[in-house]
Amino acid sequence: MKPILKRPLFTEKVTALTEKLNQYAFEVDIDANKIEIAKAVESKFNVKVKDVKTVMHHGKAKSRLTRKGLLEGRTKRIKKAYVTLEKDNKIDFFGNQ
Repeated sequence: MKPILKRPLFTEKVTALTEKLNQYAFEVDIDANKIEIAKAVESKFNVKVKDVKTVMHHGKAKSRLTRKGLLEGRTKRIKKAYVTLEKDNKIDFFGNQ
């Protein structure tokens, strides 16, 4: 069984969402649905999830010219989940107290 949560995402946009709306972002498994994501976050971080929004990022087409010819491929596709927590719930990734 694949893990549903792959890694948390730390960007300026996510930091702003965390401060304003109590939202956190995770890279998740492509096949995971919103219910599975909410259960995984609740069980791993011991918080109450209010809402989950998902976004699919499809891989870009890339090509490179080499001595052996033109190499073509795609970057990997990922799925992001923006998880909104209930009021007074926080996730402390770094263990600062």
